Amino acid sequence: MWVDVPIEHVNYDKIIAYIDYLLDRRLRPETINCHLKSIRRFYSYMRDEKQIAISNPVKTGCKLRISQPLPKHLKDEEVIRLFNVIKSNRDRAMFMLMLRCGLRVEEVANLRLAAIDWRRSKLYVFNGKGQKDRVVYISHDTYKALVDYVKHRLSLRVRKVFLVEKGTHKGKPLSVRGIQKRMEYYAKKTGLPVSCHQLRHTMATQLLNADADLVSIQDLLGHSRIKTTQRYCRVSNLKVQRDYFKAIEEVIKRTTMNNNFT
Repeated sequence: MWVDVPIEHVNYDKIIAYIDYLLDRRLRPETINCHLKSIRRFYSYMRDEKQIAISNPVKTGCKLRISQPLPKHLKDEEVIRLFNVIKSNRDRAMFMLMLRCGLRVEEVANLRLAAIDWRRSKLYVFNGKGQKDRVVYISHDTYKALVDYVKHRLSLRVRKVFLVEKGTHKGKPLSVRGIQKRMEYYAKKTGLPVSCHQLRHTMATQLLNADADLVSIQDLLGHSRIKTTQRYCRVSNLKVQRDYFKAIEEVIKRTTMNNNFT
């Protein structure tokens, strides 16, 4: 038993002491949160099902914060290395949409021909994450990759852009898992630990390093909160470096001028 008092006498202080005990045993925050969730459910069961007048000592939201790893992105030379081995027009177009437009793998799988505005070099993402719609823009190299694929595409009647090219499902829309398996194939071929989502991270990092506005990147990626986009700032060291030297030069200039007047 994890407590030394009757269950009806367990309070929030006892829960905090239990958390400290689990931390001393070097349990991971995810594991400790599972313990707390189980205790909360037990007390809810005793109160709601057994009709026992008992307070739940695990307060709503009582859990340890789980640290989020920094987004991983590809270096410029790794991007070149990856795309050098992609000879398929379809695969190149799919992965360029992730790298240049920031599309999620589900958004690539669900992309329809009608969503592409060829004349204005943009496309519409309908029902993205959180059921949000957004507009993204198509770079000239992505535009070329899309044209190279679409003009040789297997079917003109299927609305979704990316189709299976071989086997019994030939001509049918390519699934999310099908796209991921293609990336796994290229990752193995190049020896790069790359995933579809890393291409999206790479786009965000590259745009930040090119001094793109954070709010613009948020819109392009379809992030609901600016804090999500700000995570890339911790990765985008080149921008921080440039901002520092630009700002510090101004500081030095003003300081030097003031010294000349003293």
